Amino acid sequence: MKKIISKISLSLMLLSSSALADKEKVTLLLDWFVNPDHAAIIIAQQKGFFEKNNLEVKIIEPADPSMPPKLVAAKKADLAVDYQPQLQMQVAQGLPLVRIATLVNSPLNSLVVLKDSGIEKIEDLKGKKIGYSVSGFETALLDSMLKSVNSSAKDVELINVNWSLSPSLMSKQVDGVIGAFRNFELNQLQIEKKEGKAFFPENYGVPKYDELIVVANKGNASATKYINFVKALQEATNYLKQNPKESWKAFVSYKPKELNNKLNTLAWSDTLPYLAQNPATFDKNVYNQMAEFMKRNGLIKTVINVDEYAQEIVK
Repeated sequence: MKKIISKISLSLMLLSSSALADKEKVTLLLDWFVNPDHAAIIIAQQKGFFEKNNLEVKIIEPADPSMPPKLVAAKKADLAVDYQPQLQMQVAQGLPLVRIATLVNSPLNSLVVLKDSGIEKIEDLKGKKIGYSVSGFETALLDSMLKSVNSSAKDVELINVNWSLSPSLMSKQVDGVIGAFRNFELNQLQIEKKEGKAFFPENYGVPKYDELIVVANKGNASATKYINFVKALQEATNYLKQNPKESWKAFVSYKPKELNNKLNTLAWSDTLPYLAQNPATFDKNVYNQMAEFMKRNGLIKTVINVDEYAQEIVK
């Protein structure tokens, strides 16, 4: 009897080992440290949707946020979290990247001021100091927003505050900041007993765009493991929408000491409405309109056919 039980146990171990060996490995580089913007990814990991789709996904937080797409382009990593406008500039520069999934299909970027600053409308920004983290797209957003009210970036003083958006605003180093994520910066200010006011680019002449996407190398974007990855994201998204409270528990369980804090708690509820309902799909018009915007603002020289750098790999 003991021999039979031993043989059964051995067989189960071998089956389990075989199942693990058969799982396809995927390296995913995030755009920044883990936060509620990555909800679908973390839920797919914590609730077993990646495993269900035969994947073993390694999630990596980058030391340098600019590197993930470059590493995917160089085939040093499988996938990277990216931004639609950044992808369009990267492709224009010749990087062989393609969008395969969407995490957040709405802008999160915003122009934020303190509510007690006296700035009631963006016309009031004339002569003010505006902080930014990355020149190029962010400053083009600001310029376009100001032009919608017959002003321009020439009418403000631009100050590079690196990634210290909220601190520079609270310390009055600047009067406003561009590049502030509306689901985080306003909550950060609230925690510090400050109240912020946000102006959304899409309300001031900037076309809508996908804030957060997942990119693969163009040479193997339709690989089975990536199709399974997108399927897992869809299953995680469905779970998120149906079970927001349980999803929050699963999210913070990924890194309890780092994620279970007041900022993420507030940002979680503000982020959920922005998550893409269908990660696999995207709107070509959204990509074309942003490409035209970027060309007008000198961010890219030519508008590349969207089919060259964005795909729906799950039908």
